[in-house]
Amino acid sequence: MKPIVAGVAGVAGTVLLAGTLFVGAAISDKILGDAESKEAAEQTKIPTTAAAQSVVYAPPSIEEVPDGPMKEAILYGYELVNNTHVAAEEYVGNQLSCTSCHAGAGYDEQVSSLVGVMADYPQYIARSGDIVTIEERINGCMVRSMNGKKFDMNSKELEAMVSYFAYISEGVPIGAEREWVGTSTMKDIPIPDVKNGEEVYAQSCIACHAADGSGNGANTGPALWGEKSFNDGAGMARMSKMAGYIKHNMPVGAAGTLTDQDAADLAAFILSQDRPEWANHNKDWPKGGRPNDIMNKEKREQVKNNTIDWEKVLSTN
Repeated sequence: MKPIVAGVAGVAGTVLLAGTLFVGAAISDKILGDAESKEAAEQTKIPTTAAAQSVVYAPPSIEEVPDGPMKEAILYGYELVNNTHVAAEEYVGNQLSCTSCHAGAGYDEQVSSLVGVMADYPQYIARSGDIVTIEERINGCMVRSMNGKKFDMNSKELEAMVSYFAYISEGVPIGAEREWVGTSTMKDIPIPDVKNGEEVYAQSCIACHAADGSGNGANTGPALWGEKSFNDGAGMARMSKMAGYIKHNMPVGAAGTLTDQDAADLAAFILSQDRPEWANHNKDWPKGGRPNDIMNKEKREQVKNNTIDWEKVLSTN
Protein backbone atom coordinates (compact mmCIF):
# COMPACT_ATOMS: atom_id res chain seq x y z
CA MET A 1 0.00 0.00 0.00
CA LYS A 2 1.04 3.57 -0.61
CA PRO A 3 1.70 5.84 2.37
CA ILE A 4 -1.46 6.67 4.33
CA VAL A 5 -1.49 9.50 6.80
CA ALA A 6 -2.79 12.59 7.39
CA GLY A 7 -1.27 15.28 7.01
CA VAL A 8 -2.09 18.29 6.32
CA ALA A 9 -5.49 17.28 5.54
CA GLY A 10 -7.08 16.82 5.16
CA VAL A 11 -4.75 17.56 4.43
CA ALA A 12 -2.75 19.18 -0.61
CA GLY A 13 -0.16 24.81 -4.69
CA THR A 14 2.69 29.33 -7.28
CA VAL A 15 4.61 32.08 -9.33
CA LEU A 16 8.33 32.59 -9.81
CA LEU A 17 10.11 33.24 -6.54
CA ALA A 18 11.55 36.45 -7.95
CA GLY A 19 8.21 37.97 -8.86
CA THR A 20 5.42 36.11 -7.14
CA LEU A 21 2.13 37.59 -6.08
CA PHE A 22 2.10 35.82 -2.76
CA VAL A 23 5.52 34.80 -1.50
CA GLY A 24 6.18 38.12 0.18
CA ALA A 25 3.12 37.64 2.32
CA ALA A 26 3.96 34.11 3.34
CA ILE A 27 7.73 33.80 3.83
CA SER A 28 9.22 35.48 6.87
CA ASP A 29 11.40 38.56 6.75
CA LYS A 30 14.46 36.48 7.56
CA ILE A 31 14.25 34.95 4.09
CA LEU A 32 12.87 37.80 1.99
CA GLY A 33 13.60 40.74 4.25
CA ASP A 34 10.19 42.32 3.69
CA ALA A 35 7.50 40.23 5.33
CA GLU A 36 4.06 41.74 5.78
CA SER A 37 1.77 41.49 8.77
CA LYS A 38 -0.83 38.74 9.00
CA GLU A 39 -3.57 41.28 8.29
CA ALA A 40 -1.79 42.55 5.19
CA ALA A 41 -1.18 39.00 4.02
CA GLU A 42 -4.85 38.19 4.32
CA GLN A 43 -5.75 41.23 2.24
CA THR A 44 -3.00 40.65 -0.31
CA LYS A 45 -3.98 37.08 -0.98
CA ILE A 46 -7.68 37.55 -1.54
CA PRO A 47 -8.43 35.56 -4.71
CA THR A 48 -8.88 37.68 -7.83
CA THR A 49 -9.68 36.78 -11.41
CA ALA A 50 -6.91 34.18 -11.15
CA ALA A 51 -9.55 31.96 -9.59
CA ALA A 52 -11.05 31.55 -13.05
CA GLN A 53 -7.73 30.53 -14.58
CA SER A 54 -6.71 26.96 -15.17
CA VAL A 55 -3.03 26.17 -14.84
CA VAL A 56 -1.00 23.20 -15.97
CA TYR A 57 0.93 20.86 -13.70
CA ALA A 58 4.52 21.90 -14.33
CA PRO A 59 6.43 22.26 -11.04
CA PRO A 60 10.13 23.13 -11.22
CA SER A 61 12.50 20.26 -10.56
CA ILE A 62 14.08 19.92 -7.13
CA GLU A 63 17.20 18.91 -9.06
CA GLU A 64 17.34 22.30 -10.74
CA VAL A 65 16.92 24.80 -7.93
CA PRO A 66 18.74 27.91 -9.16
CA ASP A 67 21.80 29.16 -7.36
CA GLY A 68 21.20 32.09 -5.05
CA PRO A 69 20.22 32.99 -1.49
CA MET A 70 17.04 30.86 -1.59
CA LYS A 71 18.61 27.60 -2.75
CA GLU A 72 19.76 26.37 0.65
CA ALA A 73 16.39 27.09 2.24
CA ILE A 74 14.47 25.36 -0.57
CA LEU A 75 16.59 22.22 -0.41
CA TYR A 76 16.36 22.13 3.37
CA GLY A 77 12.60 22.53 3.10
CA TYR A 78 12.46 19.59 0.70
CA GLU A 79 14.37 17.45 3.19
CA LEU A 80 12.05 18.51 6.02
CA VAL A 81 8.98 17.57 3.99
CA ASN A 82 10.41 14.31 2.66
CA ASN A 83 11.99 13.04 5.92
CA THR A 84 10.21 15.05 8.59
CA HIS A 85 10.67 12.57 11.43
CA VAL A 86 14.43 12.56 10.81
CA ALA A 87 15.18 16.11 9.66
CA ALA A 88 12.95 17.64 12.34
CA GLU A 89 13.24 14.86 14.92
CA GLU A 90 12.88 17.12 17.96
CA TYR A 91 9.51 18.39 16.67
CA VAL A 92 7.99 15.07 15.59
CA GLY A 93 6.33 12.70 18.06
CA ASN A 94 5.87 9.69 15.79
CA GLN A 95 7.52 7.97 12.82
CA LEU A 96 5.87 9.86 9.97
CA SER A 97 6.86 12.42 7.37
CA CYS A 98 4.85 14.79 5.20
CA THR A 99 5.58 12.40 2.33
CA SER A 100 3.70 9.69 4.24
CA CYS A 101 0.54 11.34 2.93
CA HIS A 102 1.77 13.76 0.26
CA ALA A 103 3.76 11.37 -1.91
CA GLY A 104 7.10 12.45 -3.31
CA ALA A 105 7.36 15.38 -0.89
CA GLY A 106 4.21 16.77 -2.48
CA TYR A 107 5.41 16.38 -6.08
CA ASP A 108 3.25 13.35 -6.91
CA GLU A 109 0.44 14.66 -9.10
CA GLN A 110 -1.91 11.85 -8.12
CA VAL A 111 -1.46 11.58 -4.33
CA SER A 112 -2.41 14.69 -2.34
CA SER A 113 -0.14 16.96 -4.37
CA LEU A 114 1.21 20.08 -2.69
CA VAL A 115 2.20 21.73 -5.96
CA GLY A 116 0.57 25.15 -5.95
CA VAL A 117 -0.38 25.01 -2.28
CA MET A 118 0.85 28.55 -1.65
CA ALA A 119 -1.98 29.87 -3.81
CA ASP A 120 -4.49 28.68 -1.19
CA TYR A 121 -3.25 30.64 1.82
CA PRO A 122 -4.29 32.47 3.91
CA GLN A 123 -7.53 30.52 4.03
CA TYR A 124 -10.44 30.17 6.44
CA ILE A 125 -10.47 26.75 8.14
CA ALA A 126 -13.59 25.81 10.07
CA ARG A 127 -11.70 23.47 12.40
CA SER A 128 -9.70 26.45 13.64
CA GLY A 129 -12.57 28.89 13.28
CA ASP A 130 -10.14 31.44 11.86
CA ILE A 131 -8.14 32.53 8.85
CA VAL A 132 -4.99 30.44 8.77
CA THR A 133 -1.65 31.26 7.12
CA ILE A 134 0.56 28.65 5.46
CA GLU A 135 2.85 28.76 8.49
CA GLU A 136 -0.06 28.07 10.83
CA ARG A 137 -1.27 25.27 8.60
CA ILE A 138 2.15 23.60 8.68
CA ASN A 139 2.21 23.85 12.46
CA GLY A 140 -1.26 22.37 12.62
CA CYS A 141 0.06 19.30 10.84
CA MET A 142 3.05 19.16 13.16
CA VAL A 143 0.90 18.85 16.28
CA ARG A 144 -1.75 16.58 14.74
CA SER A 145 -0.41 14.42 11.92
CA MET A 146 3.10 14.39 13.38
CA ASN A 147 1.81 14.22 16.97
CA GLY A 148 4.60 16.63 17.86
CA LYS A 149 5.08 20.30 18.55
CA LYS A 150 4.98 23.52 16.58
CA PHE A 151 7.93 25.21 14.95
CA ASP A 152 8.73 28.67 16.24
CA MET A 153 7.37 31.20 13.77
CA ASN A 154 10.84 32.56 13.03
CA SER A 155 12.56 29.16 13.00
CA LYS A 156 14.76 28.11 10.11
CA GLU A 157 12.68 24.94 9.76
CA LEU A 158 9.40 26.74 9.19
CA GLU A 159 11.00 29.28 6.86
CA ALA A 160 12.60 26.48 4.85
CA MET A 161 9.33 24.57 4.47
CA VAL A 162 7.52 27.69 3.30
CA SER A 163 10.38 28.41 0.87
CA TYR A 164 10.06 24.91 -0.55
CA PHE A 165 6.29 25.18 -0.93
CA ALA A 166 6.74 28.52 -2.67
CA TYR A 167 9.24 26.96 -5.05
CA ILE A 168 6.98 24.07 -6.07
CA SER A 169 4.12 26.55 -6.39
CA GLU A 170 5.94 28.44 -9.13
CA GLY A 171 3.57 29.58 -11.86
CA VAL A 172 0.32 29.13 -9.91
CA PRO A 173 -1.36 32.46 -9.14
CA ILE A 174 -3.61 33.03 -6.15
CA GLY A 175 -6.95 31.30 -6.44
CA ALA A 176 -6.08 29.46 -9.64
CA GLU A 177 -7.95 26.26 -10.44
CA ARG A 178 -5.56 23.35 -10.07
CA GLU A 179 -7.10 20.41 -11.85
CA TRP A 180 -4.60 17.98 -10.31
CA VAL A 181 -5.83 18.72 -6.81
CA GLY A 182 -8.72 16.35 -6.44
CA THR A 183 -10.51 15.51 -3.25
CA SER A 184 -9.79 12.41 -1.25
CA THR A 185 -12.93 12.82 0.81
CA MET A 186 -15.62 10.17 0.53
CA LYS A 187 -18.96 11.95 0.78
CA ASP A 188 -21.32 8.98 0.85
CA ILE A 189 -19.74 6.32 3.03
CA PRO A 190 -21.36 2.88 3.22
CA ILE A 191 -22.03 1.51 6.69
CA PRO A 192 -18.70 -0.20 7.40
CA ASP A 193 -18.06 -3.81 8.33
CA VAL A 194 -15.03 -3.70 10.64
CA LYS A 195 -14.52 -7.47 10.45
CA ASN A 196 -14.32 -7.34 6.68
CA GLY A 197 -11.94 -4.40 6.98
CA GLU A 198 -9.64 -6.54 9.10
CA GLU A 199 -9.72 -9.29 6.48
CA VAL A 200 -9.00 -6.88 3.61
CA TYR A 201 -6.16 -5.38 5.64
CA ALA A 202 -4.64 -8.84 6.14
CA GLN A 203 -4.87 -9.53 2.41
CA SER A 204 -3.71 -6.20 0.99
CA CYS A 205 -2.00 -4.01 3.57
CA ILE A 206 0.22 -6.06 5.89
CA ALA A 207 3.16 -6.19 3.48
CA CYS A 208 3.68 -2.43 3.77
CA HIS A 209 2.05 -1.49 7.05
CA ALA A 210 2.69 -4.61 9.19
CA ALA A 211 0.16 -6.77 11.02
CA ASP A 212 0.21 -4.47 14.04
CA GLY A 213 -0.12 -1.29 11.96
CA SER A 214 3.36 -0.09 12.91
CA GLY A 215 4.51 0.12 9.29
CA ASN A 216 7.92 -0.45 7.75
CA GLY A 217 8.99 3.11 7.04
CA ALA A 218 7.57 6.62 6.92
CA ASN A 219 7.72 6.78 3.11
CA THR A 220 7.38 3.11 2.24
CA GLY A 221 4.65 1.93 4.59
CA PRO A 222 3.86 4.41 7.37
CA ALA A 223 2.35 3.46 10.70
CA LEU A 224 -1.44 3.45 10.53
CA TRP A 225 -2.09 3.20 14.25
CA GLY A 226 -0.22 3.00 17.54
CA GLU A 227 2.33 5.42 18.95
CA LYS A 228 4.20 5.74 15.65
CA SER A 229 1.14 7.09 13.86
CA PHE A 230 -0.94 10.29 13.72
CA ASN A 231 -3.14 11.32 16.63
CA ASP A 232 -6.93 11.42 16.56
CA GLY A 233 -6.98 15.17 15.99
CA ALA A 234 -5.52 14.76 12.50
CA GLY A 235 -7.70 14.97 9.42
CA MET A 236 -7.03 11.31 8.66
CA ALA A 237 -8.74 10.37 11.91
CA ARG A 238 -12.05 11.13 10.20
CA MET A 239 -13.86 8.32 8.41
CA SER A 240 -14.58 10.46 5.34
CA LYS A 241 -10.90 11.41 4.94
CA MET A 242 -9.44 7.96 5.58
CA ALA A 243 -11.98 6.12 3.41
CA GLY A 244 -11.52 8.65 0.61
CA TYR A 245 -7.72 8.44 0.74
CA ILE A 246 -7.81 4.65 0.64
CA LYS A 247 -10.31 4.65 -2.24
CA HIS A 248 -8.30 7.08 -4.37
CA ASN A 249 -4.75 5.96 -3.60
CA MET A 250 -4.69 2.34 -2.45
CA PRO A 251 -3.30 -0.18 -3.07
CA VAL A 252 -0.03 0.87 -4.65
CA GLY A 253 -0.09 0.13 -8.36
CA ALA A 254 -3.83 -0.50 -8.38
CA ALA A 255 -5.29 2.71 -6.98
CA GLY A 256 -9.05 3.01 -7.35
CA THR A 257 -9.70 -0.71 -7.62
CA LEU A 258 -11.18 -1.06 -4.15
CA THR A 259 -14.92 -0.65 -3.83
CA ASP A 260 -16.38 2.10 -1.68
CA GLN A 261 -17.46 -0.62 0.73
CA ASP A 262 -13.99 -2.11 1.06
CA ALA A 263 -12.47 1.37 1.51
CA ALA A 264 -15.00 2.16 4.22
CA ASP A 265 -14.41 -1.20 5.91
CA LEU A 266 -10.64 -0.66 5.90
CA ALA A 267 -11.01 2.88 7.25
CA ALA A 268 -13.23 1.68 10.08
CA PHE A 269 -10.82 -1.11 11.00
CA ILE A 270 -7.76 1.18 10.94
CA LEU A 271 -9.41 4.01 12.85
CA SER A 272 -10.83 1.67 15.51
CA GLN A 273 -7.29 0.80 16.61
CA ASP A 274 -5.57 2.66 19.45
CA ARG A 275 -3.59 5.76 18.56
CA PRO A 276 -2.29 8.92 20.29
CA GLU A 277 -5.04 11.16 21.61
CA TRP A 278 -5.45 14.83 20.66
CA ALA A 279 -5.77 16.90 23.82
CA ASN A 280 -7.74 19.80 22.31
CA HIS A 281 -10.82 18.25 20.73
CA ASN A 282 -12.96 20.64 22.76
CA LYS A 283 -11.29 23.63 21.09
CA ASP A 284 -11.84 22.48 17.51
CA TRP A 285 -14.73 23.91 15.45
CA PRO A 286 -15.29 26.79 17.91
CA LYS A 287 -17.97 28.28 15.62
CA GLY A 288 -19.90 25.03 15.26
CA GLY A 289 -20.18 22.46 12.52
CA ARG A 290 -18.11 19.75 14.22
CA PRO A 291 -18.33 16.62 12.01
CA ASN A 292 -19.59 13.38 13.52
CA ASP A 293 -17.06 11.11 11.82
CA ILE A 294 -14.04 11.95 13.99
CA MET A 295 -12.85 8.62 15.38
CA ASN A 296 -11.78 9.67 18.86
CA LYS A 297 -11.19 7.42 21.86
CA GLU A 298 -14.91 7.26 22.69
CA LYS A 299 -15.80 5.99 19.22
CA ARG A 300 -12.89 3.54 19.19
CA GLU A 301 -14.23 2.04 22.40
CA GLN A 302 -17.71 1.87 20.91
CA VAL A 303 -16.36 -0.12 17.96
CA LYS A 304 -14.65 -2.55 20.32
CA ASN A 305 -17.82 -2.90 22.39
CA ASN A 306 -19.98 -3.20 19.28
CA THR A 307 -22.12 -0.27 20.42
CA ILE A 308 -21.20 2.30 17.78
CA ASP A 309 -24.01 3.88 15.78
CA TRP A 310 -22.43 4.09 12.34
CA GLU A 311 -25.42 5.85 10.81
CA LYS A 312 -24.97 8.67 13.32
CA VAL A 313 -21.21 8.77 12.86
CA LEU A 314 -21.57 9.07 9.09
CA SER A 315 -24.61 11.37 9.10
CA THR A 316 -22.75 14.66 8.63
CA ASN A 317 -19.38 14.54 6.97
